[in-house]
Amino acid sequence: MASSPPRSPARPLDEREIDELQALLDRVPAPLEPLDVTMLDGYLCGVLLQPRRVPEAQWLAHVTDTERGRPLPPKFDPTRLHELVHRRYVELNAAIIARQWFDPWVFELDAEDADDEPAEDDGFGEAPPEVDAVYPWVAGFAAAVDLFPGLMQLDARQLTEPLALVFQHLDADDLEDADDLLTEIETMEPPSDLTEAVETLVRATLLLADISRPLQTAPARLAGPRPPNRRPPRR
Repeated sequence: MASSPPRSPARPLDEREIDELQALLDRVPAPLEPLDVTMLDGYLCGVLLQPRRVPEAQWLAHVTDTERGRPLPPKFDPTRLHELVHRRYVELNAAIIARQWFDPWVFELDAEDADDEPAEDDGFGEAPPEVDAVYPWVAGFAAAVDLFPGLMQLDARQLTEPLALVFQHLDADDLEDADDLLTEIETMEPPSDLTEAVETLVRATLLLADISRPLQTAPARLAGPRPPNRRPPRR
């Protein structure tokens, strides 16, 4: 089977716990390079969309060292960090299995960041600056599908459209070996605002789940986008 049965429902992390998780990630010592909470959220979705369940020990190592998955030093106690990450993993897994809406951990940019001059043209249509807030989520997702390639080895014709919904936020240079994906992205209208961009990430996740983790029967999906989180976690 593509996945194990969902565990008991996880209590969603509240804002205080998301802040706590970010603080714990910030304490991971160098030279390890941990994810931040927004990258973590996209990463977990990328892990959960694999057609075969990724063993926890494998994916968890890359939470605290993104590229190499090096072990934590013996003096670092990861118990609470792992507990919070696992709760989010279980929550996202339940949403994906049920094909239900979930709230991505995407946070609005500070006013000064949103007002920065536009990025250089990447070859795609230009979205408003506020949409840049989804980039860390997309980067985390991309890290997961690079580390665990099972999803990307499925039928490319089925994957192209939902992957384009996610990867439209990357620079075209990062997709230079994916001609079909680039072609699909070039036909798309960029999201008009951050709410639409976040909604699209959720829709793409559930479309990919239909491919990599198909269900016997199609459950009803909750409709309607939710606004993005208003503030980033405190660091």
